[in-house]
Amino acid sequence: MHRIFILTTALSLAPVIAHAHGDSHAERAAKPAAQIEERAFGRAGDPKKVTRTIRIEAVDTMRYTPAAITVKQGDTIRFVVKNAGKLIHETVLGTMNELKEHYEVMKKFPDMEHDEPYMVHHKPGETREMVWQFTKPGEFYFACLIPGHFEAGMVGKVTVKPN
Repeated sequence: MHRIFILTTALSLAPVIAHAHGDSHAERAAKPAAQIEERAFGRAGDPKKVTRTIRIEAVDTMRYTPAAITVKQGDTIRFVVKNAGKLIHETVLGTMNELKEHYEVMKKFPDMEHDEPYMVHHKPGETREMVWQFTKPGEFYFACLIPGHFEAGMVGKVTVKPN
């Protein structure tokens, strides 16, 4: 009898636990800026408040151009990232530790889908955009986490200068 109660309770909580795992992309996009998740390197930016547009090219030599960017704390940047190569690439913003951790997961699950405001996945010839507000000063990075690309040096640096 006790086991049936535990099983029934666990099954009744399953939808709640599954829903708590995370918001869908549409739900996250509909949140007001105050409710958007703050990360160590900033938060999703409001496209209406872009202070600067930065164009980046990803190429098959496993490099980004430019490979280093400097912005000011508080800037909202529209990144326009073009895949100028013939391979699939992605561009993910983060701290170096976060990128390394994500890369280890990508090596195990290379086809995993991405649905975060600080990531773009781009096919050959494709241009994608992401808008990000850098709320904290420091050194952050952007990298391609497709297996083999990160290890080959496909990493760029964002220096955020304090106000």
